Amino acid sequence: MLNQDRGQVTEIIGKVYLVGAGPGDPGLLTIKGKILLESADVVVYDALVSPEIIATIAPHAEKIDAGKRMGRHSLLQQQTTDLLIEKARQQAIVVRLKGGDPFIFGRGGEEMEDLIAAGVPVEVVPGVTSGIAAPAYAGIPLTHRHYSSSVTFVTGHEMAGKYRPGVNWGAIAHSAETIVVYMGVHNLDRITHELIAAGLAETTPIALVRWGTTPQQQELIATLATIVEQIEIHQFTAPAIAVIGNVVNLHGILGSLYNPNQLAVQ
Repeated sequence: MLNQDRGQVTEIIGKVYLVGAGPGDPGLLTIKGKILLESADVVVYDALVSPEIIATIAPHAEKIDAGKRMGRHSLLQQQTTDLLIEKARQQAIVVRLKGGDPFIFGRGGEEMEDLIAAGVPVEVVPGVTSGIAAPAYAGIPLTHRHYSSSVTFVTGHEMAGKYRPGVNWGAIAHSAETIVVYMGVHNLDRITHELIAAGLAETTPIALVRWGTTPQQQELIATLATIVEQIEIHQFTAPAIAVIGNVVNLHGILGSLYNPNQLAVQ
């Protein structure tokens, strides 16, 4: 887009904001994120952004669904990045709205690199990641002085082209007392087998939290040995966060305040 001012023609270069929408509860959207959504010219949003947050976008803003789900892609990643570059050359404020936090398994780092390489100003606005918020709403603290002093966040959905071929679940089994797995429901059979083979007890508790922090939140509590069977019984589908470790036992005490939709304890 060209701007004519006093006889001069200049190309408009806007700014892209990589905004974390948080885990779903609109009350967890940051103040800065809310202000940007209310003033944006264009908002490119992902599938996991809640309808309540999308409803806060300025009425005049162009809204573009770039959402990605397992097996379903509205836009390929490169198409999304190219779109952001194109819109930044047409509009002043472009918001790239991502579920959770852009830099926690959100590909925000990759998008930011491409935008900088294209000469587009860019800023990240962190959000509350679901790996922390969903367990909290289920009454599961990730650390506790009697149960856990360390946490590992890991993706359960590996993709071709990454810097290494797969997650070393054996190393993770010995590196932290609490393990939080993003996007792992579809691969949980393999993940649990590898953790058990690495030495974790079959009785190690595991919690799955689906649609965390929203009114639709559901929880499935089991052990490493029984969780896959329970998923089948209850038809527990993604998206969900998995929490593995003894902190899950606190769900029975702390989760009663939040827990209308617990499915099973095995």
